[in-house]
Amino acid sequence: MIQMNIMLNPNRGLWPELCQRPVMDNAALTPLVADIMNQVKLFGDKALLELNETIDGVKRCALRVSDEEWEIAADGLNSSLKAAMQTAFGNILAFHRAQVPANIEVQTMPGIRCSRQWLPLQRVGLYIPGGSAPLCSTVLMLAIPALVAGCSEVVLCTPPNQSGNINPAILYAARLCGVTAVYKCGGAQAIAAMTYGTDSIPRVDKIFGPGNQYVTKAKQLAALEGMAIDMPAGPSEVMVVVDKTSNASFAAADLLSQAEHGADSQVVLLSNNVEKINEVLTEVGEQLQRLPRKAIALAALTNCRCIVFDEEEILVDFMNAYAPEHLILAIENPELRSAQVRNAGSVFLGPYTPEAAGDYATGTNHTLPTNGAARAWSGLGVESFMKSITFQSLTQQGLESIGNAVMELAKAEQLQAHSNAIAIRLATFQKNNDAKI
Repeated sequence: MIQMNIMLNPNRGLWPELCQRPVMDNAALTPLVADIMNQVKLFGDKALLELNETIDGVKRCALRVSDEEWEIAADGLNSSLKAAMQTAFGNILAFHRAQVPANIEVQTMPGIRCSRQWLPLQRVGLYIPGGSAPLCSTVLMLAIPALVAGCSEVVLCTPPNQSGNINPAILYAARLCGVTAVYKCGGAQAIAAMTYGTDSIPRVDKIFGPGNQYVTKAKQLAALEGMAIDMPAGPSEVMVVVDKTSNASFAAADLLSQAEHGADSQVVLLSNNVEKINEVLTEVGEQLQRLPRKAIALAALTNCRCIVFDEEEILVDFMNAYAPEHLILAIENPELRSAQVRNAGSVFLGPYTPEAAGDYATGTNHTLPTNGAARAWSGLGVESFMKSITFQSLTQQGLESIGNAVMELAKAEQLQAHSNAIAIRLATFQKNNDAKI
């Protein structure tokens, strides 16, 4: 059994500490990343090629993926992986098509009509990490809602290997989802390219996608300059809630599937039954031995928290206080408990709903708020790739109806010109009426 400290009924005074995620001090990254971004801002493609070579060891090559490279990727990928992507594509597309927000129009008073209309962002930028585990599933999760939203251009940056090639699974997923162009560029320099634009890579309206600490810092710096980004990013996390009815091997597998993401992944096991906690930990120890990424998962488990609350109401309060990115309710009557969820990125109900299913192919999006941001942020959806504009139209009757109220409010705020904008029109109406008499 994995030896972990099990906390029994911790009092509420300890909850803020228990809800803290380990924080990496990346203050030293700021000047490094700022310098990278400034180089790209000043020197464009030249800087990108130099940074690709010095940071990633990539030989000089064209930044944009050619049509021929797209075709080679499609032809070379095995049919079973293509079929899996197509299954995931269909489910993600179906779920996201149902999310398209509706335009509204309301008559707030006679003669006053207000409307809100949704429009797609014109050009969006997707960042996809490369390396030993290219995230082709993240291409689907980012590009499909952009496709559904109707974005005119979808550009994707991802680091190539040292030979200057992009993983074919990433290229196939991008082609499947209608990505406009793929560029061989990774790290902070890719974020800078999409923020400022270069001769090859266009400036985008909003940047999406995960990445390492350099990418995260670059997105933060880009946001300070007015670039829109998807959401606050941090290490991935899961909270698994179990009770006496739970299948311990299922719960252990779910914990480990999260832990293998990285040493900084966050794993929390929550229950009202200490015996079940011990049973799950025994399973974790046994399953861990069979994992290729055992060392990574074990490092993540050192930050694991196992917490028991005897009272269901308090357990639910802590669950919501933690606000996990992924919440697995592996308990009896999970639908009943789900009605009490207030803070979570995505919720997985029952023993046959592992997080892995949602990560890849159920249809929900796996780009979710971490580090407690689920208290205020939603996961990625179609609306993330859209913006809304409000419109209003007043007739003479409408302006006369609210004119005095507007002038009174403007007077209270000492904004005389605001009041005059109403008064001059009302005076014109009165003058016209007098002329008719």
